Amino acid sequence: QGHERHEPKYWIHGCKYPLLSLRQLAKMLAMSQGLAVLICGTAITSQYLATDFHINTPMLQSFLNYTLLCVTYTTMLLCRAGEDNILQILKSRWWKYLLLGLVDVEANYTVVKAYQYTTLTSVQLLDCFVIPVLMLLSWLILKARYRLVHYGAVCICLLGVGAMVVADLLARRDQGSTTNILLGDGLVLLSATLYAVSNVCQEYTVKNRSRVEFLGMVGLFSTIISTIQMVVLEYNEVSVIQWRWQVGLLFSAYALCMYTLYSCMPLVIKMSSATSVNLSLLTSDLFSLFCGMYLFQYNFSGLYLVSLVVIIIGVITFFAVPTTSALIGSASSSSICEEGRNPNKHEVVERAATEKEEHDKTEHQ
Repeated sequence: QGHERHEPKYWIHGCKYPLLSLRQLAKMLAMSQGLAVLICGTAITSQYLATDFHINTPMLQSFLNYTLLCVTYTTMLLCRAGEDNILQILKSRWWKYLLLGLVDVEANYTVVKAYQYTTLTSVQLLDCFVIPVLMLLSWLILKARYRLVHYGAVCICLLGVGAMVVADLLARRDQGSTTNILLGDGLVLLSATLYAVSNVCQEYTVKNRSRVEFLGMVGLFSTIISTIQMVVLEYNEVSVIQWRWQVGLLFSAYALCMYTLYSCMPLVIKMSSATSVNLSLLTSDLFSLFCGMYLFQYNFSGLYLVSLVVIIIGVITFFAVPTTSALIGSASSSSICEEGRNPNKHEVVERAATEKEEHDKTEHQ
């Protein structure tokens, strides 16, 4: 007789779920770190625009990204028929995507403005506020249920961020303004909260509707909002830009990095959760630092490597045991609750007991 392959499983509410395999862990980690590299790309291009060409136009840069999303994904919605058509979506829930677009635009804008009033260290520390807000919103809205291992993983990641901040202070990279630290810190906290709201809405949409709908509608409304805000706030800055091929190349690189980030992030969130993805993105500052050592002659500190390793360990720990909501919402989950419908409580308990008895008989044989 052939031996059946048994995957390690654990039980939640009477349902049996598989732990993630090493292959799945490696795939999710690689994809999430790919997103961190894209964020690093946006940071480097923005740094070149600011330092070499004295261009600080966050709304123009966001506008380019949202326009690409609109041209690609909103057009796809226009070509769809039935309930997935853009007209049907606008009729039923246009105001929800209008608010979501506003939240996304302001989240990107406020974190950039924060650098004008506070320091790099404050931004790095306070930006971690997005993690507890995400966990709270996921618990309230998505009904995510975390285990002790998840809280431990978050603490490990935050320790890694702490090591990074200490390394910055030792390397004297506490850059930024100190003109109004209280205002700057408040903008960072506001940005983190807005990012958390946006990411929770993104997780709900991609798991219950579709990735194309989310990106198409956010691209549509965010393009309109960013256009208005750019005209009001950045008209003078944009009008004095001296357009050279280097400037055009940097703007194009930034837009492509952001467009790829927005396009791929829903895929990773659908595989895991918004919280786990944001934990993974904590490494993006470190990637920017490593690139900055070569491009901008930043000082190196061994604590940067320690920070990277600690954050990666925390991310792997969080990924290893999926949250309850992520498992139930996953189409690829091989749990006994998976039949295209939600079984009632008595059915779940009865079937779980039957499987346990069969498993026990197999072990005795």
